[in-house]
Amino acid sequence: MPNRYPQEAALQDGRRVMIRPFRRHDAAALFAFFQSLPLAVRRFAWDRIDERALIDQWASNIDYAKAFPLLAIDGSRIVADATLHRRDGGPLRLAGRLKWLINPDFQAVGLGTVLVNHLIGAARTDGLRHLTCMLIRDLESDAIATLATMGFSAHTFAGYGADPDGNPHDMTKMVLEL
Repeated sequence: MPNRYPQEAALQDGRRVMIRPFRRHDAAALFAFFQSLPLAVRRFAWDRIDERALIDQWASNIDYAKAFPLLAIDGSRIVADATLHRRDGGPLRLAGRLKWLINPDFQAVGLGTVLVNHLIGAARTDGLRHLTCMLIRDLESDAIATLATMGFSAHTFAGYGADPDGNPHDMTKMVLEL
């Protein structure tokens, strides 16, 4: 899949971004992107993106068969990161998991849809049967609505997640049959 990149994407507001896979030399720029996100976004990230060592580890261990990370780049600045995660074996080996973070200045202009569509294509090419993602219902309602228009079904679990302070949040699992 990485050989089809880079690709340019036009956003709904007329801006253009370059879409391409994360590479080893992107670690500093990806860490800078994560640090540029508001604390309210960072504190709900699935991974410890405030730890530079983690991003360096990702860069040192790139394996597109396990995780296919795409970046959206505006000029020389990363403005979004979206990843398709796969399992090597077991009963969920044909189900992929999506995660993403998008700069707030690039939200609500179709960038998330562009990235998810790229990852849907990668999942289909790899023979996956389902895609899933888990979203915080009260904070990511726009993403839930957008994914629903793309054919994802929603399954909400009351109090399933918690914020860093321990407060419960309803979580919505989105599932797409490929």
